[in-house]
Amino acid sequence: MTPARRQAMQDTAIDDVVDWWSTDISDIEPGLIRLRGYPVQDLIDRAGFVRTIWLMVRGELPSRDQASLLEKALVAAVDHGPQAPSIAAARMAATCGVGLQGAVSTGVGMLGDVHGGAGQQSMHLLESIDSASDSVGMKDAVARSLAELRRTGRHVPGFGHRFHPRDPRRDPLLQAVAEHASRGVVEGRYLAIAEELERQLAQGRSRPVPMNIDGATAVVYCELGFPPELGRGLFILSRSVGILAHSWEELQSGRRIKGPIPRRLLPAYGGHPEREVPRS
Repeated sequence: MTPARRQAMQDTAIDDVVDWWSTDISDIEPGLIRLRGYPVQDLIDRAGFVRTIWLMVRGELPSRDQASLLEKALVAAVDHGPQAPSIAAARMAATCGVGLQGAVSTGVGMLGDVHGGAGQQSMHLLESIDSASDSVGMKDAVARSLAELRRTGRHVPGFGHRFHPRDPRRDPLLQAVAEHASRGVVEGRYLAIAEELERQLAQGRSRPVPMNIDGATAVVYCELGFPPELGRGLFILSRSVGILAHSWEELQSGRRIKGPIPRRLLPAYGGHPEREVPRS
């Protein structure tokens, strides 16, 4: 093999390696860190955490108003107490010797389609109604979506709460969206859809079915232009703060191997009474 051929192969191999993890997000060299083109030292001084989150997942810095609305949604979903399965699991894991990182990852890993997925599902619902509104009008699109959910026996994601008669996080978030819409920061069309859903859900009921945190944050994230998958990602990012705090608190207790119920209690047993193993 000629030296020129060998050099060409080496150059090709190097290109293959550096292109393997090609990214538009971060540019890292010795003494240099740029995120989406911005030197990290400038982001530290001028951007703040919430605006940097937006930059990392969206590619550009948000306006101050957009960042303000995003921050409200992130704050709202930080924690919902140790009865939340993700936080309970994290606290139990913290007593099992897995370390803080193991406890946090246990809690985050619990956030799936059922516990942690309603916000994304609500975003999909809002987007589907918004698309259908172009042809049949918003109120009819809402009515048709509700009829389809009832026909298939599915719940309406983002509405009602098993614990709160009225979720205390609903009003400040929707009020913030309305204020931002009045100033042209967002359009307000997803807010209108969600409020119409709430209105139609209340028809014929003695008690209303108000929006919960998942529905309210879905409105925020849709208004800000986030796709549903990123909506779930942002919820996980938010809730991980509460998971971290609870994991750390549990670690400080010094308790070991904390189970799901106090040790003096035992789960109810409904199986076969005691019996003898047959002799062969």
